[in-house]
Parts: sequence; C-alpha cells; structure tokens
Amino acid sequence: MKAYSIDLRQKIIDAYNRQEGSQRQLAKRFSVSVSFVQDLLKRYREDGKIAPREHGGGAKAKLNLEQVLLVKQLVEEDNDAILVELCERLEQHSGVRISRATMGRLTQKLQLTRKKSRSMPVNEILNECNGYGLSIGTPLERSDSPIWCSSMRQG
Repeated sequence: MKAYSIDLRQKIIDAYNRQEGSQRQLAKRFSVSVSFVQDLLKRYREDGKIAPREHGGGAKAKLNLEQVLLVKQLVEEDNDAILVELCERLEQHSGVRISRATMGRLTQKLQLTRKKSRSMPVNEILNECNGYGLSIGTPLERSDSPIWCSSMRQG
C-alpha cells in the first residue's frame, strides 16, 4: 500500500491544530482511518515528523549468490530430481536447509526447468485398444468383440 502524501498529512495536522474537529471527524473528512490520524498525531507530537517511515525491507534472503549457483548446478546435474531431493542435496553441500516451496520458487525465478522421465508404463487398456486398431472412445461395430475401451457401452 502506498503511503499518504506529505501534503495530506500536513492538512490533517493543520486542521487538528486549528481544532476543526475531533480525530474521528478529521478521519472522516480526509477519508483516512482513525488509527492513521492517531498515529500521525502521536508521531508529530513525539518527533515533530510527519513524513512516512521508511520501509522495513522485508525478510533477508536465506541463500547467498554462491548457494543459488549451487542450486543451478544441482538441477543441471540431475534435472530429474524432485524438489525435496534438491533441498536435501543443497543441505548436504552447503549446510543450508530450505523448504520445498522455497526451492520451487527459486527454480522458477532462475527459470530452471526439471524434465521428468516417464516411470509409469503405458495404460494396458490403451494397448489392448491399439492392438485392434482402435483408440479409446472409438465405438465398437460388433457387440461380441472381446475388447472394451473406456467409453464403450455393452449393447
């Protein structure tokens, strides 16, 4: 959320000093919250400042540049690894533990794609249907055929 302008803050202070209304009335008049007026007046009385406070900066990054490059290297070495495995390998190499979600955000930010290999066999029903030149959803012409595909009905 963007901070209120210094001009608006000064108008609220001036109106309060001229006793043009209570804090609640000033909040309504200037379309701000009562708590904003209270906090502004308190800060003005204590510090004499009306400017918005500096942004706190947020949380510090858990990984430094060296560790980010290590993640990139780990993905390049084994692009079939799942996020949890990458987290474990990072912890083994650098001693820093991060969550699966953090690893996912990091790989997206670095635009590192992980290619998965197929470990599941092809569906047996699909193979049976293809053996007779049919695909799933193709209706059978003969009702006495031994093959059933997923969307076929017995007739």
